[in-house]
Amino acid sequence: MLRDTLSIVREWHDAFDVPVQDAPAIPDARVQMRLAILEEEVAELRAAAEAGDMVEVLDALCDIQYVLDGTFLEFGLHGVKDQAMAEVHASNMSKLGADGRPVLREDGKVLKGPSFFPPDLVRVLAEQGRS
Repeated sequence: MLRDTLSIVREWHDAFDVPVQDAPAIPDARVQMRLAILEEEVAELRAAAEAGDMVEVLDALCDIQYVLDGTFLEFGLHGVKDQAMAEVHASNMSKLGADGRPVLREDGKVLKGPSFFPPDLVRVLAEQGRS
């Protein structure tokens, strides 16, 4: 069974001497490259989806996850990823309407319900001693 994606990407970073920061910081020297790689992978996903090529869609989604996890590592946010994701998930679940049903726009986009609360990522960072 495959280990979690963050662990396998960490293995790759270590093997290829790609930086991993221990504390949160935006790496000035590499931020533009990280963003460009993410944009490139999203463009590949778009092209694959528009072409109806499921193999390339899967490849692009895996590449996006790989690059995202690498960005967590390079930005020193890997230690708070799980807690941050839990906070964002709770926030997203708070978008349900008062009746417990999704509030949707005409095109199907989920809108914020009356009980919506934003994710408290400042708290997540502070609890980890990394604000």
